Amino acid sequence: MSGSRGLAVHFSSQTDNWSTPTHVFDGLNKEFNFNFDPCPLNPIPNFDGLETEWGTSTFCNPPYSELSKWLKKGFEESAKGKTVVMLVPSRTDTKAWHDYAMKAKEIRFIRGRLKFGNAKNSAPFPSAILVF
Repeated sequence: MSGSRGLAVHFSSQTDNWSTPTHVFDGLNKEFNFNFDPCPLNPIPNFDGLETEWGTSTFCNPPYSELSKWLKKGFEESAKGKTVVMLVPSRTDTKAWHDYAMKAKEIRFIRGRLKFGNAKNSAPFPSAILVF
């Protein structure tokens, strides 16, 4: 394939619901002992993680189609004295990255590309862990 049509598959998805690689979550959970996830893999009826109070130690792998809203929420929850750890695409050229991600206490860039859920291929973008 040639032109932008050939690249379209890398920037679209039929779902925003991709599970965090187990080795990534397990390592972070061991370090931070999470007690809340505002973006559960299996949606809960009438639950909106953007509209609820987060736990004292939250892990969030947000829907990337609404990343700026989730970065803002994560930053706001951390301002309440909570620990918020987010797995996000490393989109360092975006306004949301500069407005919120750069305010994280720690940014851990992930080497290589992650494979989410049952995907056959790795993600077409780099990822980072934000620790607020």
